[in-house]
Amino acid sequence: MASKSVTKAELVSKIASDTGMKKVDAEKALAAMTGAIQDALQSGKKVTLIGFGTFSVADRKARTGRDPQTKKPIKIPASKAVRFKAGKAMKDAVNG
Repeated sequence: MASKSVTKAELVSKIASDTGMKKVDAEKALAAMTGAIQDALQSGKKVTLIGFGTFSVADRKARTGRDPQTKKPIKIPASKAVRFKAGKAMKDAVNG
């Protein structure tokens, strides 16, 4: 079964229709929300939306990997990864 992604334009349309906002205003609201989440994560904070989930940043340690073509070891530098943990209401909604 192939899954279909929801695009930003589709999200904007849904927000606009559900709230009665113009699409331009809905796009600004979506951009403001995603920007606020990004800013909080960049400053080391968690973002918790009760019933939806929690966004956080996790540190990944440097490690040794393997180049799939040459099979030679390569060094993978340390990095940060964004994590999302779904809230109970979100899990319940998805699971029916």
